[in-house]
Amino acid sequence: MPRILVTTEQVDKPGLGVMLDEHIATSDLASNHFAAQLIERIGWALLDAEQSERRLLST
Repeated sequence: MPRILVTTEQVDKPGLGVMLDEHIATSDLASNHFAAQLIERIGWALLDAEQSERRLLST
């Protein structure tokens, strides 16, 4: 089954942060509700990854 991963970029620091790790079936995308919820979760994960990277860079 296909998988979506949103991670932080490893910027000279160990410990890749995984913000989203989700298995997705293409049939799930037939539901507009599911697709909208997926995009929302991806957006949250991207924001979390960005904030995590900023914290790593500032330390």
